[in-house]
Amino acid sequence: MILYLARRLLALAGVLLAIAAVTFLIFHVLPSDPAAAACGKTCSAERLADVRAYLGLDQALWRRFAGFLTGIFTGRTLGSGPYAVECGFPCLGYSYENSLPVWDLLLDRLPVSASLAVGAAALWLVLGLGAGVTAALRKDTATDKALMVGAVAAASLPVYFTSVMLIHGVIRTAGLLPYPTYRAFTDGPLAWAANLLLPWTALALLYAAMYARQSRGSMIEAMAEPYIRTARAKGMPERTVVVKHGLRSAMTPVLTLFGMDLGGLLAGAVITESIFGLPGVGRLFYGALVSSDQPVVLGVTLLAAFFIVVANLAVDLLYAVVDPRVRY
Repeated sequence: MILYLARRLLALAGVLLAIAAVTFLIFHVLPSDPAAAACGKTCSAERLADVRAYLGLDQALWRRFAGFLTGIFTGRTLGSGPYAVECGFPCLGYSYENSLPVWDLLLDRLPVSASLAVGAAALWLVLGLGAGVTAALRKDTATDKALMVGAVAAASLPVYFTSVMLIHGVIRTAGLLPYPTYRAFTDGPLAWAANLLLPWTALALLYAAMYARQSRGSMIEAMAEPYIRTARAKGMPERTVVVKHGLRSAMTPVLTLFGMDLGGLLAGAVITESIFGLPGVGRLFYGALVSSDQPVVLGVTLLAAFFIVVANLAVDLLYAVVDPRVRY
């Protein structure tokens, strides 16, 4: 297990390095000039050259990438002379839009995206697994068909449509919940949950539909295995057969899907955060794209890649817990 974990960590570092290189290359060969955007429309040629030197854009591409990588682990100095700025560890640069450290911007927005992702994930996992397992155990019955029709209908609705309908029906028409404004968990769990319930629901309806279909198929395959018949022949209670033997085996593909989805959402849900006005990482990313704020875009991309590869590593380790055969 230790050797396996070491190999996966090395692979994780390699993937992050490759993503950083590709993303850095893409955003530094684009025709747009960040120096011109930062300098303004009335910028003189001399001032533009100073800004390019300050941003390090006058250096070779490989030097800029090497400086970016070393800055992540050790920090770096941006600019020179009286205008030099120390960017501490981990240095992802400064935003072109507001001159704030990218790392600080991410840390400020991350609790919002994490609250949205974790709450929605818990909701869609319960709904999706519950619907999928119920449909599998009642295969080809009216319950199975009704649940799968509902899953297809929910998966067909885009998240922006569901979000708008929830806002109109629950907030504007019924007045059951306040319009979502992020409240920290430390301000009170009830206020935190009440302000995030609608965004959770909008995301959970979409993802739960996919999880219901996936878990139904996996559960049907697992319940048809010979060891299920053996367990029943030994006189085990049906609940034990379903949960301990069937569900554990069917959880492997669901865990894979869950790791990818949760890792991606931790870096922000752009559409959901924008519609509900939540100041998360996804909304920060959208604003950075609109304003061509390359350091912020690069920082969010690396953050998303980090969460996805770490989530996949955690899922691989959980395989051994869910399915003991993986340990061998």
